[in-house]
Amino acid sequence: MPKDSGKNKTKFRYNLMTILTYIVGIILIIQLFNLQIVHGAEYREQSNTRLTRETVLEAARGSILDRTGNVLASSDMRFALELYKTKIDDEALNSSILNIVQVLEKYGVDYEDDFPISINPFAFTIEGETLANWKEDNEFDEQITPEEAFYKFKDRYEISNEDISEIRKIIAIRYEITTEGYSSTKALKIAENIPREALAEFSESSDKFPGINIVVEPVREYNQGILASHVIGYASKIDADEYEERKDTYSQNDIIGKTGIESVFEEYLKGKNGTKQIDMAVDGTITAEYTTEEAIEGSDVVLTIDARLQKVAEDAISANLEKIRNGGFGTKSDATAASCVVMDVKTGEILAMANYPTYNPQDFVGGISTENWNKYINDPAKPLVNKAIQNSYSPGSIFKMVTAIAGLEAGAINTRTTINDTGVYRKYPDYQPKCWYYTDYGRGHGLLNVSQAIQKSCNYFFYEVSDRIGIDTLDKYATYFGLGTKTGVELLGETEGVLASRESKAELHPEDTNWNPGNTLSAGIGQMDNEFSPLQMAKYISMLANGGKQIDVSIVKTIRNADGTEASKAEINEFVNKKLGIEEVAQEDLNISQENLNAVLEGMRSVAEEGGTANAIFRNFEIPVGGKTGSAEAPNNKVNAWFAGFAPFDDPEIAVVVMVENGLHGYYAAEAVKEIMSEYFGMNTQNVTENLTASAYTESIN
Repeated sequence: MPKDSGKNKTKFRYNLMTILTYIVGIILIIQLFNLQIVHGAEYREQSNTRLTRETVLEAARGSILDRTGNVLASSDMRFALELYKTKIDDEALNSSILNIVQVLEKYGVDYEDDFPISINPFAFTIEGETLANWKEDNEFDEQITPEEAFYKFKDRYEISNEDISEIRKIIAIRYEITTEGYSSTKALKIAENIPREALAEFSESSDKFPGINIVVEPVREYNQGILASHVIGYASKIDADEYEERKDTYSQNDIIGKTGIESVFEEYLKGKNGTKQIDMAVDGTITAEYTTEEAIEGSDVVLTIDARLQKVAEDAISANLEKIRNGGFGTKSDATAASCVVMDVKTGEILAMANYPTYNPQDFVGGISTENWNKYINDPAKPLVNKAIQNSYSPGSIFKMVTAIAGLEAGAINTRTTINDTGVYRKYPDYQPKCWYYTDYGRGHGLLNVSQAIQKSCNYFFYEVSDRIGIDTLDKYATYFGLGTKTGVELLGETEGVLASRESKAELHPEDTNWNPGNTLSAGIGQMDNEFSPLQMAKYISMLANGGKQIDVSIVKTIRNADGTEASKAEINEFVNKKLGIEEVAQEDLNISQENLNAVLEGMRSVAEEGGTANAIFRNFEIPVGGKTGSAEAPNNKVNAWFAGFAPFDDPEIAVVVMVENGLHGYYAAEAVKEIMSEYFGMNTQNVTENLTASAYTESIN
């Protein structure tokens, strides 16, 4: 190879690169000439007349259903009107706004109007310091009149109309634009719930409404009105704090679950929004629109409750409360609130959870009015509180079965042991409590075994049993039955309640932390510091009825995803435990003797039979029932009424617990339990829930 061949190759490459660079430069110059000179006007015309933006396709929120498929909450797809900024002048914008408002008013549609000046006569609709701040924000003199301010806005927005009513309508929307803002890519929502007739008019004359866009929005619909409102909860617009926490996945206009199932299962119910691209001319005319990503609707949450039974439970406690208030049982009371839980004794599934008073979740959709909010929060009966899980109450005598089981299992008594109730328990000089029978009749019950003591609800018997076993043994069995411990139900705000113990006394009564025998006697009949929720009591009664077996309390049966799959029970449990901060603790199986259980259950059966405290209610009932009345002292000299029962006695299926605040006597509450059992066992002659539809439950506490 010649010595200079390498240099020649390098020189050749350099010359070639120079030539290629020159050619590319010429091509770019030609292309630029083509763009700017030959087709410049055409492309500038297209650029000036076309805008492309992406909008959100809102996903429908998942439904909430009862165990049989009745829809309790769903998403109703409705139309909303948005306005985008376009390249039109004030005169055209004002004309467009007036056209829009006239169509909305024609079909009775409300639109955004926060402008604080009314006309005919002129007046400011805000007062005091707020008005002074508003004047300052709008650069008005402090002494400006409403009329002067009105016409300053007319001039500011260059409104040429002379009709004062038309001016006011235009200002309302322009003021909203000023305060909320909008752009060619960020819309301002003007109105919701647009009827199809109005949509047709907007569509047919689109040139009169530049910049408008119709969007489909899912709106929460509570199909059965107030039914199961505390369980379902409600969803409403996301607030500032919630948005700050979730702004990666939520917009400022999204709705979010606030209470109940709506809140706990928000991540499942929400769904995933899609996107749509819109091509629009600068004058606001839409030239094309197409979906770029489909929305995926949220998962459906299926509850364990039965809507028919739920309705009967709600009606039953409401009627029971009214009867107590009116003296229908012989004595009047200012009873104002009640709660009920119906549970499957074998599975722990909640078949009904009712509270009185209740509320209408539809009131919160789109934002609750100040009037309704004040009504709810100022009601002393607290209608927004789910009393079945959030409140705890002294159980009184329905706790006595725990004391009986603890005494039997510890060997302090057996099924044949008798204790002589002399009326006054005199073992301790400094604390000598009386049996209720002595207080009423001046004598004791006499000799009773454990079954008879439950039937008669004899305090004396259970003073003696609790004294024999001591508080630690009593607490061991109460804990086993779930008392003083959260059940783990899939709802927010569940209380632990309080189990009377050495620890609870030290915490609640720091002035006297020593546990004494009198405390044990009081705890043994369900008093002292004992306070439990109606749900805890339902679990306890279910375990008595099912042979002492542990159960997992649940109000969610399954979750059905949009793709047809279902979430596993393990997935749901893991999700709920994490969401609610529940730590599952393995419960030791105490292997309670069936003989001992039978003795206690026999006592509960006799409560509903001749000589029992609830015989007047269940005397002619077709299904054999086991139950227990309870009348527990409460603050302010009130007496709460409990009835806890299960049926059928020989092969139990359900447990029903009713608690009436200041209901006076446990057998008063038993009447509501009877009504609920009648429905469950198909004994009701009147089918009050023949057709569960949106129109079937239009009641409201308004």
